[in-house]
Amino acid sequence: MRTHTTLFFIFIVTLATAQPKPLAPPFKVVGYYSMKSAMENPKGVPFKWLTHINLWFLNPDSSGNFKEDFSLLQPFITSARNKNVKVLFSIGGGSKQPQYKRLLKNENRTEFIRKLVEVVQATNSDGLDVDLEGSDIDENYENFIVELAGVLRPRGKLITAAVAVYYKDKMSDKVLAQFDFVNIMSYDRTGPWRPDRPGPHSTFTHAVQDLNYFGVERKMPKEKMTLGVPFYGYGYGPDLTSKAISMRYSNIVSTFEGAEHVDEWRMPDGKLLYYNGIPTMR
Repeated sequence: MRTHTTLFFIFIVTLATAQPKPLAPPFKVVGYYSMKSAMENPKGVPFKWLTHINLWFLNPDSSGNFKEDFSLLQPFITSARNKNVKVLFSIGGGSKQPQYKRLLKNENRTEFIRKLVEVVQATNSDGLDVDLEGSDIDENYENFIVELAGVLRPRGKLITAAVAVYYKDKMSDKVLAQFDFVNIMSYDRTGPWRPDRPGPHSTFTHAVQDLNYFGVERKMPKEKMTLGVPFYGYGYGPDLTSKAISMRYSNIVSTFEGAEHVDEWRMPDGKLLYYNGIPTMR
């Protein structure tokens, strides 16, 4: 997951039951939020719109130790709890995290998991979200996930993951079965790192393809999938040699009147900006 504030939505169809009053479907709205921001200022977070918040990123040093002062998170976690919002730590991220190669090996894994769970317990948070991506998913990943789930679940803690079709062959069915739910990163099909491939990076078609892959091909239950969508856009042009940009959705709609009603916008400098407007989100 790239370090943008990103929201995940889950859509579930439930069957009618014999209950006197129909139960509301378990609808999840998961946001990724900076751990640093949560430590510095817990105010202003729209907890009322969320069910889960994943704090990015809880990453260890090369020895598997965490140096943060986690007591600074208590006001944030307390505020979230008062709104019935669960708080998880997210490990990994879109950037390379080479320390995991060593920490996930057989001789280091159990001690590293102990340290991870120690942070969860000490902060009274709700679990861990695993966002290891690309080459950080190696031959030790499956054993790590299975062992981590085996330690978290008896303690009543959640284990989730950010997953994508980009590295689908690196995740076994056994791994996917360990997660309480997964956040499917249906975005970044292209971006500023691919200036020769301008275009939309998170379309409705992409979302359908990703949900079909995990739900149909990998047979994940609907209630264990959330759809990850980006609250940012990428701009290209006016020439192929022009530097591409990224722009937050909030900045897009505050800068360009009416931009929320479409999925692309021609900027004054000639760049074409691609993002998800209200019609696509709806």
